[in-house]
Amino acid sequence: MNTINTYLLDASVFIEAKRRYYAFDLCPGFWESLIWNYRQNRILSINQVKKELEDGKDELSKWITSKMPSDCFVSTNTVSVSNWFGEMQAWVQGQSQFLDEAKAEFAAKPDCWLVAYAKANDFTLVTQEVFSQFVRKRIPIPNACKAFNVDYINTFDMLKALGVKFVLE
Repeated sequence: MNTINTYLLDASVFIEAKRRYYAFDLCPGFWESLIWNYRQNRILSINQVKKELEDGKDELSKWITSKMPSDCFVSTNTVSVSNWFGEMQAWVQGQSQFLDEAKAEFAAKPDCWLVAYAKANDFTLVTQEVFSQFVRKRIPIPNACKAFNVDYINTFDMLKALGVKFVLE
């Protein structure tokens, strides 16, 4: 079990920050804190998230490829992660609540890999998605986290836990 929390970041952490509250020109400290905390072995993400962010072909994709160290995005190609991925796919298929399209999307997007990686490594998953008890058209990451007893928090709670402060210059 981890004695120091390691946070595994969903694409929503990066995307929501860029689009809404931590734009590159508004709060460069957010982006610097991600790099710094990665170097302290406190945050990671997975290669599927990196690909999703790079596919955006925007300012964020440029930052991901030019500023964020590429080894921040780890491979999910391990036996334990693959085993958990399989367990999660079996769980999803057994849930009549979710539409078939939602099940297929969950398997195709990085979401299931994220939860599997967090479970296999005892990491806390960071996402801006929220738990939704009655959702049918998609499978929120927190729903899978709850089903597999994976800790999850949002960006703001992660920043507080990491002791990040943005100070006016």
